Amino acid sequence: MKHIVLILVIVFSCVGVKAQFTMPFEELVHEGTWLQWPHNFTYGFGASDVEPAWVEITAALIGGEKVHIVAYDENHMTHIEDLLIGASVSLENVNIIVAENDDFWIRDNGPIFVYDSESQLTVLDWGFNGWGGNAPYALCDDIPIAVAAHLSIPLIDLNEMVLEGGAFEVDGHGTIMATRSSVTGADRNPGWTESQIEGYMEEYLGVTNFVWFDGLFGGIQDITDQHIDGFAKFQGNNTIVTMSHIDLSYWQVSVSDIALLYNSANSSGEQFEIVVLPLTQNDVTTTWGENVGTRASYVNYYVANNVVLVPNYNDPNDDVANEIIQGLYPDRAVVGIDSRNMFLNGGMVHCITQQQPIGDTGVGLHELEDLNQDRVIGVFDFLGRTVDNPTPGVLYLWLYESGFVKKGLAH
Repeated sequence: MKHIVLILVIVFSCVGVKAQFTMPFEELVHEGTWLQWPHNFTYGFGASDVEPAWVEITAALIGGEKVHIVAYDENHMTHIEDLLIGASVSLENVNIIVAENDDFWIRDNGPIFVYDSESQLTVLDWGFNGWGGNAPYALCDDIPIAVAAHLSIPLIDLNEMVLEGGAFEVDGHGTIMATRSSVTGADRNPGWTESQIEGYMEEYLGVTNFVWFDGLFGGIQDITDQHIDGFAKFQGNNTIVTMSHIDLSYWQVSVSDIALLYNSANSSGEQFEIVVLPLTQNDVTTTWGENVGTRASYVNYYVANNVVLVPNYNDPNDDVANEIIQGLYPDRAVVGIDSRNMFLNGGMVHCITQQQPIGDTGVGLHELEDLNQDRVIGVFDFLGRTVDNPTPGVLYLWLYESGFVKKGLAH
């Protein structure tokens, strides 16, 4: 977990960002990851086709962080536990809560975790309307409430503005990328000006530098209306992971949006470096042989504490993409997640995960009951600066020799 020191320094150095709330970068150390487990209560079928991917994800994550799972009801929770036990997945770091929900795309409908001005972990409850009314959503819209209640942390009701988690990317330095088609459109936020939307994002996400792509209204072919996390992702200090011009065109990204992406600048005015991932070589085919009819993206990966979960499709380019991504995250292990059946439903790994940053208790690969057995090797403020003489009563980030990181007051 030596990479945590670098991550803390990078992620919290949001120079110039003045906001009441700040959303930490995905690469920052997590307390855990949230999943909504597939079920048949909404559509009557399909859960068993995709559940193996949720089992794979849980197995990959539990060595480095907790896995929080939303089950539909008590019977569904028992079913999930039986599945995991049957796959020899330990339940030690698995936490399951019961809350009725419509679907499994928790990135879009679930909680967005931020820190308030006093570094208190807080849940933002943005509005969710089923991607502009294209799918059932009433139950999913209430999931942030259930999560905040379960964690006993503050909840901010922002339902007056619709914002899906996959519709934006933040870099931890004040920059946000988003497509207008999935945020500012009349089916998401009618009557809102772009300036008003930016005002909310500034206050609640802690961003000041907006990279707006026009995007594309996808109709029934892409009900997300071209979410940003399908084709562009921030990495490290000043990098965007995306695709080639040709593959972006295949992904129906416009010429003007491609030019903007390749020439976009961070909050300091410096142009982002670009790393290119391929699309799959072939159209994706499900495990039962159905051709989805399109090639798939690897950009929709998820960065966890000690692994990076990458969508894989039983395609020759799986190894190519995995190797490139492994090079970007040398201190984490790339784990390919079979996303063929998931992709038939329109999404990939990032779409079904949501990170929970560390709260008051902290997280680590080896959490010790008595931290006196562990040695503090670094203290940081929330701008990532090393603190040599902590001030009593002030909240800091404490890094232990074992890799454990916690928030706590100096005494």
